[in-house]
Amino acid sequence: MNNTNEKFNIAIDGPSGAGKSTIAKEVAKILSIDYIDTGAMYRAIGYKLGQNQVDLTDKNALRQLLEETEVDFEKGDTLLDGEVVNDKIRTPEASKMASVCSALPEVRTKLVALQRKMAQKKSVVMDGRDIGTNVLPEAEFKIFLTASSEERAERRFKELQEKGQQSTFQQVLEDIEQRDYHDTTRKLNPLRKAKDAVELDTTGMSISEVTRKIIDLVRCGR
Repeated sequence: MNNTNEKFNIAIDGPSGAGKSTIAKEVAKILSIDYIDTGAMYRAIGYKLGQNQVDLTDKNALRQLLEETEVDFEKGDTLLDGEVVNDKIRTPEASKMASVCSALPEVRTKLVALQRKMAQKKSVVMDGRDIGTNVLPEAEFKIFLTASSEERAERRFKELQEKGQQSTFQQVLEDIEQRDYHDTTRKLNPLRKAKDAVELDTTGMSISEVTRKIIDLVRCGR
């Protein structure tokens, strides 16, 4: 960017386990702008739907729950109705529910409106599945991160192990592949690379290497 005081938005899309959240946080930190974790927003909604055992075919019950739900971010924490739910929304179960509820028009309408409002007010880094194609189609910078399914599963498996959560590599790989299928084939805003996005295959790359490439793109204005 030529003018460091100019407001700008960075959209980072890609499949599950591509490192979007980790990279987006680093980019936001270096550029001193806010990071909006859209995946965490959907995970939070999915977690609450699961906890309340809401019948997803009951549209009235779904709308009522959404009206009574608040998702926010504070000092790196994800808040669901005022409660920090960082670990609760990072389980395989929450991941599956996030994929399911992200295909529901009612859920997407509520969260997309919140995300766009945030981006209109200030410079942000936002990551997800359809940020560059749907949520922020006018974003100044669009990045599409990807990696092999095996590497993405290995990253997620290690993450779960470090948190003491029981799982197997095969289970995580199957979860990754299943989510890829749901994300790319859903009728409502499926996962795809925006035409004007820069694609980065992160297979074999370190977090710092990927972060540096994105920072260079932004600072050079592409």
